[in-house]
Amino acid sequence: VQLQASGGGLVQTGGSLRLSCAASGRSFSSYAMGWFRQAPGKERESVATISGSGAGTYYADSVKGRFTISRDNAKNTVYLQMNSLKPEDMAVYYCASGRSRGYGLSSNNYDYWGQGTEVTVSS
Repeated sequence: VQLQASGGGLVQTGGSLRLSCAASGRSFSSYAMGWFRQAPGKERESVATISGSGAGTYYADSVKGRFTISRDNAKNTVYLQMNSLKPEDMAVYYCASGRSRGYGLSSNNYDYWGQGTEVTVSS
């Protein structure tokens, strides 16, 4: 399984970015997908996850109402739309593919990880 994340960059506080993650190597729609992030000096944290069909999603409290996870199973791609970005959102964002259909926020539910894309938010 290969995951290629893209879309990171530099944005001002209050701005928006959309991250993409293209997947290959297994039946995309059969597995949950997730976005996670890790800021310098901090542990990796969950951001948002989505079921294989896209019908179910979970969000970390810190991003609820600002971020939206979605997926296009025809394109084998998962997205993370990030609005109203804050300096505390600055991190390397990783996409991950689930071990199964379960889409819980725990990173233990995910077994393949992309290389990460960096998001910088200037204040």
